[in-house]
Amino acid sequence: MPEPLSKVAESQLAELRTSGLYRTLRILTGEQLPRSVIDGKSVINLSSNNYLGLTTHPKLKAAAKEAIDRYGVGSGAVRTIIGTMEIHEELEAKLAHFKHTPAVVVLQSGFTANAAVLGPILDDGDLVISDALNHASIIDGVRLTKAARKVYKHNDMDDLERVLEETKAQNYRLVLIVTDGVFSMDGDIALLPRIVELAQAYGAATMVDDAHASGVLGDHGRGTVSHYKLDGQWDIQVGTLSKAIGSVGGYVACADSVRRLMEHRARPFLFSTSHPPSVTATCIAAIDLLESDEGQQLIDRLWSNTRFFKQGLTDLGFNTGISETPITPVIVGEGARAMQFSDRLFQAGVFAQGIAFPTVARDKGRVRTIVSAAHTEAELSEALTIFEHVGREMGLIG
Repeated sequence: MPEPLSKVAESQLAELRTSGLYRTLRILTGEQLPRSVIDGKSVINLSSNNYLGLTTHPKLKAAAKEAIDRYGVGSGAVRTIIGTMEIHEELEAKLAHFKHTPAVVVLQSGFTANAAVLGPILDDGDLVISDALNHASIIDGVRLTKAARKVYKHNDMDDLERVLEETKAQNYRLVLIVTDGVFSMDGDIALLPRIVELAQAYGAATMVDDAHASGVLGDHGRGTVSHYKLDGQWDIQVGTLSKAIGSVGGYVACADSVRRLMEHRARPFLFSTSHPPSVTATCIAAIDLLESDEGQQLIDRLWSNTRFFKQGLTDLGFNTGISETPITPVIVGEGARAMQFSDRLFQAGVFAQGIAFPTVARDKGRVRTIVSAAHTEAELSEALTIFEHVGREMGLIG
């Protein structure tokens, strides 16, 4: 007889406990702030994606409240029935202008956005070529298609060219190169200019997931395509509204024909209720803010804090890998040791989430830190002192 479901689950949980990787959910009390109350303890928060501190910005909160009074709390249906409200169209038009693309489709999450766009455009007879360290949402989105798939070594343009060369005689209908813009575990940036060159040489299309670049890189936070000044040379940009934008959701910035195809065939678009008006209004207010002088000042502050904290970790002797962005890993090696490091930091007053296999390689366990524009230099200095104290206690630094 098959085993009961609960017994199967307990067996897998036991393996996690034995390996030192079992975790319980941390509980945030109150607002998402640079210094937050987590599990009842006041700690410096270095694990939030709230890059610009917009989750508590007065303009965004006011926009959400006003939208509830004007539109109610929900849209009541999927987009293709009666769930497309004028405020949804306003957000998509604003995002298209912001991203310098003809059209945008807004989805329920950044994770969903990848499945939503890959499904309609990829079919049997197509090929998708993916960076080895692409986000799980890209990997899962590709798995849901009938396309053939190949992987190139992380950010290795010679290997990407090798894959393109090997496949050029196979007469695929569509070849799509897919990459993260900023890689979420290591914090490095994809080499989009070289990818564009190769795509043009081999007739391939391009797609970038800018989840950790939206609001962070490029002119007023427009992302990696803007960062490299490649407007008009990139086919699809996926982004999130859940990180620097401060709310929740995802989007696909693309040609109008791709948007129309998604309206007919993107399953998350067809079968999920659209955003509540309050969320939509919050995102509109965030884009308005990003395009203002205040928005650029917040981005500048984010990068100033990033340079200060990253240099501090390096000076202490920590291994921060190949990070080029506010995502700064502190790599310690074995996964259980990374989890122990995270727990000890928390006890001392810093929340920095431990990350281990299978999210990263077995020998690349780390705590991942992300500073925000809202952190003060005093808070970051205090965090560095705690990192130094705990790191020396654990023998991670000399």
